[in-house]
Amino acid sequence: MFHDTETFVIQAVSWLRLMVESVGALIIAFGIFAALYGFLKAFIGRHPDGFTPVRLIFARYLALGLEFQLAADILSTAVSPSWEQIGKLAAIAIIRTGLNFFLMKEMQEERIIKPKDKPENTNKIIDETKADEPSAP
Repeated sequence: MFHDTETFVIQAVSWLRLMVESVGALIIAFGIFAALYGFLKAFIGRHPDGFTPVRLIFARYLALGLEFQLAADILSTAVSPSWEQIGKLAAIAIIRTGLNFFLMKEMQEERIIKPKDKPENTNKIIDETKADEPSAP
């Protein structure tokens, strides 16, 4: 009885791991196509500033895809862990977490740089146009 339940759980987790791993791969593949489309659009339109948003979009897809891949690795190790599998999971987790950390850091830096590109007097212009509008009776 216990052996049958254990076998069922192992098989169910294997299928779940496969699905989670596939979702992660699909997210990364979709990110590749989205980045390629954005790259071609910026390249053909000769917009050199268009490459930064493409990198950020691709980084978001990569980060999300890596999270799914890490979850799949955790699932496979959770069922029947051996020291070898735990060591591999630790190495994979460190590499993927490091990649994710640097992707997020780069995305935050780009968000900080982007608002600086806006004109500082935008709010002043909006306030002045509101002052020019006739007041309601």
